[in-house]
Amino acid sequence: MSDTKPTVLFVCVHNAGRSQMAAGWLRHLAGDRVEVRSAGSAPADTINPAAVDAMKEVGIDITDQTPTKLTWDAAEESDVIITMGCGDACPVFPGKRYEDWKLEDPAGKGVDAVRPIRDEIRSRIEVLLADLLPAA
Repeated sequence: MSDTKPTVLFVCVHNAGRSQMAAGWLRHLAGDRVEVRSAGSAPADTINPAAVDAMKEVGIDITDQTPTKLTWDAAEESDVIITMGCGDACPVFPGKRYEDWKLEDPAGKGVDAVRPIRDEIRSRIEVLLADLLPAA
């Protein structure tokens, strides 16, 4: 394994809910040991307020994040690319690790409906982290 920290890119269409929650969890749980990016093919104007509220309940502030357009470079420079079950057209590069997390879309749902999605994302992030950063 190289000395460089792994880079993880979360992709979903609007980059406003699932991918932002996933990025928030990974930043929170990995600290500076992983570079975290998120993007979408058709980014929304703002992050889903229910996703912001659901993350705030667990002490993670994602209000400073902005939905970002997915670029070829961002994908090419990432080690792990995780799509959020939204059939996003993501460029495929040899030697990358791809995962597709089929998660319910929180768009238009209240915080009560977003909590279980948030918690499922946390579980998946914990598994991913254990794989990316095995205990020394």
